[in-house]
Parts: sequence; C-alpha cells; structure tokens
Amino acid sequence: MAYTTINKSSDYFNNKLYTGDGAASRNITGVGFQPDFTWIKSRSAATDNILFDVIRGVTKTIYSNTNGIQTTDVTYLKYFLSDGFQIGDSSKINDNGSTFVSWNWKAGTAVSGNTSGSGTAKTYTGSVNTTSGFSIIKYTGNGTNGMTIPHHLGAVPKMIIVKRLDGSGNWNWQVYHASLGATKYLMLNMNNFAGTSSSRWYDVEPTSSVFTLGNDTDVNVNDATFISYNFSEIPGYSKMGIYTGNGSTDGNFIYTGFRPSWIMIKRITDGAEAWVMFDSKRANSFNGVTGILKPNLSEAETTQGAGPSMDFLSNGIKLTNTDGTFNNSAKEFIYMAFAEAPLVGTNNIPANAR
Repeated sequence: MAYTTINKSSDYFNNKLYTGDGAASRNITGVGFQPDFTWIKSRSAATDNILFDVIRGVTKTIYSNTNGIQTTDVTYLKYFLSDGFQIGDSSKINDNGSTFVSWNWKAGTAVSGNTSGSGTAKTYTGSVNTTSGFSIIKYTGNGTNGMTIPHHLGAVPKMIIVKRLDGSGNWNWQVYHASLGATKYLMLNMNNFAGTSSSRWYDVEPTSSVFTLGNDTDVNVNDATFISYNFSEIPGYSKMGIYTGNGSTDGNFIYTGFRPSWIMIKRITDGAEAWVMFDSKRANSFNGVTGILKPNLSEAETTQGAGPSMDFLSNGIKLTNTDGTFNNSAKEFIYMAFAEAPLVGTNNIPANAR
C-alpha cells in the first residue's frame, strides 16, 4: 500500500456549501485555505456552472456548461480570501435563499515562461502546487501542430481541461484523460462520448514537463488565449481512472485509496450521457451520496430514484444505482476523484472509516 504525502486533504481541496443572501458583498469562509481555482454551482436553481481562478483574475467568468468566451462581471467573485472567497450579488452565485456548492483547489506557486515544441514560442503564466498535483496554466497559442505547454507538475498529468477564452466565436471545452490516451478527447460542455482526433493532443502523451497540442481551434490558434487545468495523481489524495458499469443496484466497487470528497464521472462509450458530479458535503446519509450536478448542464441538483447513487467508503466508491450516466451495464466510464481522507497517511495513520 502506497502511503500518501498528504495527511489532510482539505488543505488542498475542499467542498463548501452556502445559502445566498443577495448582499452586494458576502464572505464565504471555512474553505481552509486561499483558493486558486473555485467552481460554483447553484443547487436549487437552474443556473450556470461558473469557474474562477487566480490566473485569469477574480472577475473573469467562464461556464463549463457553455462554449462561450470569457466575460467580466464584478457582481460574481470579487476576491479570493485567506479562508475562502468574497462574492457579489449576482443571482447565479448569491441569490437570496438559494443553496450553492463551491469546489475549491489550492495551487499557489507562480510560474511563467515561453511555450516550446513546434512553431513560434509564446508566453504563458500560471500557478502550481506539486504536492497536490494541480496547476493552472494560461497560454497563448501559435496554431502549429506539436506546440508544447509546460504544466510544471513534475509528474505526468492524468487529466487536462482546456478552454479558449477569447475570439469572435464559440469554443468547446477539451478534456484529455489518461485512461483514453492522446488519440481521444472529451468535451466538458457536451454529453458526447469520446471522440478520436489528432488535432487536440496531436496523438502525443503528456510528459512530466509538458503536454502537446494539435492545431484545433479549441486548443491552439495563433495569438488566441487559453486556460488549462492540469491534474496529476497523488496516492491517497487524487485518482483518475476508468471502470465498467454493471447496471445493478449492487454495483461495482471502485478502489481509490481514500474516502472521496468529490468525484466527476463521464460515460465514454456508445451513448450521449451527461457528465455528473457528486461530493461528500451533499450526501444525505452516513455513506450514501444522492445529489447529482452536471458540469455540462445548468439544471438544478437532481437525484436518481429513491436510494443513493453511490456510497463513499473509506477506500473508494460502491455504485448503488442503475443510472446510465454512471452505471450502465458493460459501458465504460472515466472519473476524477479527490479525497476527504486518505486510507493511510504519511504517519501510517488510518483515515476514519465509515
């Protein structure tokens, strides 16, 4: 059993629930650190999934459920705080009486430089945390197949999410997942199953220093600006993998090596199914997790059937629902998960099992 280098997962990733009050300035605290990447979604209303990060700037918004470009709005996220963030009075993140969830990641070390590989070198800036395996990189494209982007993780990323921020058009979110490989891609704002193309990742697997791009307009256009969120695996803290569903309420067990705090899942074979997200703060029982939110849709939180969708256990996930978005028989699903508590920490101390 590999011991984790992270004893307290909530120092690097944390879910935070809150209820809106409609105030022009509202501090949301209790995250446990100063976030560098915050994703907010209304649970009770059909509104956009809104993503913020320190590299683009707090007033800059992008939506995972649309293909639109970045916009500026001072009524959304106003500041990152030492223990959370400050929001404005936009109904999408602070409607009076509505319930919200935020998912927060810590990066923290500034990086910058020039891109590499084929074509003209362009500038990039970013923030990275090698302990937790997460980086945010904002880069300028050069439109050339074989352009490489430094991610600064010091390890091979297992999942990469890219969004074009500017231009007079609409640009889909592009997702690389190691279980699919560099010939395949997914789109975070779409329910499509995995596609095949060399124009996204140029059929080149990421290395411990860079990821490679083709010349697709969604990932690499000359002088256009893009943001990438990059994740490597940290034993006991994060896991990116693949599983096959069995379509049963006695579903398969997915070993992660930790009690999950958050998981995002996508069906990748022969079916147009939404992305789905679950987290421990929205659980409705001791282990059972029911609340479903979808990054490619604006809909409010839903549940599937009378029972829970899955159980979050001390060392992984037990599927308990036949919903086709995460447990269709003989279909494959990719996932990315983060820990609430590791199974075994650096001091050989077991996490609290449930």
